[in-house]
Amino acid sequence: MRRFEFVDGNSSKFWMPELQGATFIVTYGRIGTAGQRKEKVFPDEDSALREYTKKVAEKVREGYAEVGEGEAPP
Repeated sequence: MRRFEFVDGNSSKFWMPELQGATFIVTYGRIGTAGQRKEKVFPDEDSALREYTKKVAEKVREGYAEVGEGEAPP
């Protein structure tokens, strides 16, 4: 799973997108916490992939940096 982090001033957040078939799953929150998990089901895998690609590009534009693969903290 890809992991992105944004650290700036008082802000310290992570964002982890994942695709499972036609389901787009995001885990996000403050670094050091388990965060929240949201799932969105699309009609097909192509739609889910488009949303995944769009959201990754959006987060990079917002200043998130990819730090590699990782699991949510306990």
